[in-house]
Amino acid sequence: QVQLVESGGRLVQAGGSLTLSCAASGLTLIDYAMAWFRQAPEKEREFVAVKWNGGSTNYTNSVNGRFTVLRDDYKNMAYLLMTNLKPEDTAVYYCAAQSNGSPWVASDYNYWGQGTQVTVSS
Repeated sequence: QVQLVESGGRLVQAGGSLTLSCAASGLTLIDYAMAWFRQAPEKEREFVAVKWNGGSTNYTNSVNGRFTVLRDDYKNMAYLLMTNLKPEDTAVYYCAAQSNGSPWVASDYNYWGQGTQVTVSS
């Protein structure tokens, strides 16, 4: 049984930093692209960042230069390092694993975590 479990979300002040973790089990992480999505209240789930198993990364424009996506395939872990957080970053953050497809399309992902809440106060 595949499980992705996010952790690390909390309340943080604007300008602060936070690291989210995603622990994967039941799959071999190196076979998947690992991504982070987020969903704010009353908004659609949106792509944040992806790190392919070859090492390449891609970020949505609003987080480029502030967020860094990492993965440790030996530990079956993925991470999202977030700096200079803004109130508009407030959302539930999800990690997801994809074997193939468009990395920007949520429905192309095979597995999802349950999400972790990040709240940025102004």
